[in-house]
Amino acid sequence: MEKKVIVRTATKKDSSKLLELIGLKAEFDRSMKGFSGEISTTVDKIERTLFGDHPFAHALLLELDGGVLGFALYHYRYSSFSGEPSIWLDDLLVIGEQRSKGYGRELMQALKAKAELALVSHIAWTASPHNKKAHEFYKRLGAEVDRMDGQRPYFRWATVA
Repeated sequence: MEKKVIVRTATKKDSSKLLELIGLKAEFDRSMKGFSGEISTTVDKIERTLFGDHPFAHALLLELDGGVLGFALYHYRYSSFSGEPSIWLDDLLVIGEQRSKGYGRELMQALKAKAELALVSHIAWTASPHNKKAHEFYKRLGAEVDRMDGQRPYFRWATVA
């Protein structure tokens, strides 16, 4: 029997799971020399900033058989010059042993669907210069390197023509 992957919008009841995933993302980023600090967020901060009266960011959770295997955390941006919104992808993570099974693609396709519904021009993000596997993954999705900051690539994935 084939297992069913679900990507869904996170809710307030997912706040502690999001905190756990953010911790795992910080560990991964440290291993890729993309982050050297400590996280200071809490369940309370996540509840207030993602699920309060004025959400500043949003999250998608990827589940398989009721277990969470990954997440994408993002927020909307707006350019006054172009008059167009876009999405900034802050975090994308598939937990360790579940990588390279197509789950990252599932999360990114779900995010792109949200972007298309909202009529945003593109999704943008950055990745550690050391995470070459991720760079190739993003390029296979159709994302382009928009600019470089030293060795750090900034990606852009167009969503509307």
